[in-house]
Amino acid sequence: MRIIKQAKDISIFLNALRRRASGGDSTIERAVNSILSDVKKNGDEAVLRYTRKFDYTEAKTLRLSSAEISRYANKADKKVIRALEVSAKRIRKFHEMQKEESWIVRDSEYRKFSGDKRIKSVFSRSLLGQLIRPVRRVGVYVPGGKASYPSSVLMNVIPAQAAGVEEIAVCVPTPRGEVNPYVMAAIKMLGIKEVYRIGGAQAIGAMAYGTQTINKVDKIVGPGNIYVASAKRMVFGEVDIDMIAGPSEILIIADTSADSEFIAADLLSQAEHDELALAILITNSAILADKVYAEVARQLKVLRRKHIAKKSLDKYGAIIVTKNINEAAKLANIISPEHLEIMTKSPAALLPAIKNAGAIFLGRWTPEALGDYSAGPNHTLPTGGTARFFSPLGVYDFIKRSSILSFTKNGFMKLAKTVETIADVEGLEAHGNTIRVRMSDKLR
Repeated sequence: MRIIKQAKDISIFLNALRRRASGGDSTIERAVNSILSDVKKNGDEAVLRYTRKFDYTEAKTLRLSSAEISRYANKADKKVIRALEVSAKRIRKFHEMQKEESWIVRDSEYRKFSGDKRIKSVFSRSLLGQLIRPVRRVGVYVPGGKASYPSSVLMNVIPAQAAGVEEIAVCVPTPRGEVNPYVMAAIKMLGIKEVYRIGGAQAIGAMAYGTQTINKVDKIVGPGNIYVASAKRMVFGEVDIDMIAGPSEILIIADTSADSEFIAADLLSQAEHDELALAILITNSAILADKVYAEVARQLKVLRRKHIAKKSLDKYGAIIVTKNINEAAKLANIISPEHLEIMTKSPAALLPAIKNAGAIFLGRWTPEALGDYSAGPNHTLPTGGTARFFSPLGVYDFIKRSSILSFTKNGFMKLAKTVETIADVEGLEAHGNTIRVRMSDKLR
């Protein structure tokens, strides 16, 4: 890691971060585009061909049966299953709080009525409102094989279920035919029946366009490698997607009250993810900066994934020393990190200054890992500075909103001249005629 104290050096580092988040690999994009076109044209045959090529498996069917899901799930350690059950309960409880109801207001008084049943009872005046309906069918991509990401199942499926999504299909790659028991245990726990043993860009294409076996979905969610991310970007518009997730990020704001050992551990928790991961400490204390620098080096030596973490820290690891904590908050807003930890004497006092962050962790006893697995909020978060305009995955990502308009004759007459005037100035005569025919003496 580097320690940065000068404004000029901070500016250089921020520019490097912008380059990290920009653009894609044209070679990868061409390959992904070719795969998607093939899947769109040839369906199952193309998906199976790419599965054999990239996953080195001779699977003859795309779908895992319920019996297969159960057989693999039963291999999972019971201790892990209990931990998943605790996490699932907390995640569901949090996401249930995000649910929205349809609502209407009486046009003249803007008194709000929520819920479908209450709406039906007040349709006697001019009304405006919003109808909330879940997306009908969702595809969830879950990384699989030797890597075990049952938490991705929980975080992507539970908010969809809380929203009332009718159909959920899961795609999970099985390299060399290896099916991860913990991923299957999470899938079984949530009652998901539609599971396909496919991954990569071909899985995204299958869900986006549909094949002979896999019905087209309305939205695709879930993390994946750069091929998966590129495929999601390309099918957007054909279907909706959650976001384009990039490498993991953590930014910690800390003052002299913070524990250097805690900070180092939290920085390394993201550095071990990926060679492009971002791990930054911003502090107003040069003494703390030196302590954290030494502590990161000490903890790094004993990490099993130290080679990945070291490359990440060499490229995008930094300790930035600022004049004060308010300046640290301003820098955090510019970077707009995926995970923001605040380890100051009064962490909540800094919260009003934070404008851009995927998830905010307050205090020394709230490490980012709590949010990754069991706290309740979703761990699918915006990266690469997109926290400026994206939000964490939630129930709201699985619903659609339709506007409701219902006018009585009197309500229509109050707005008629206003609408006619605007239609005429825009030169849309037929629009104005819809008003004029209703205002005529014959129809009045």
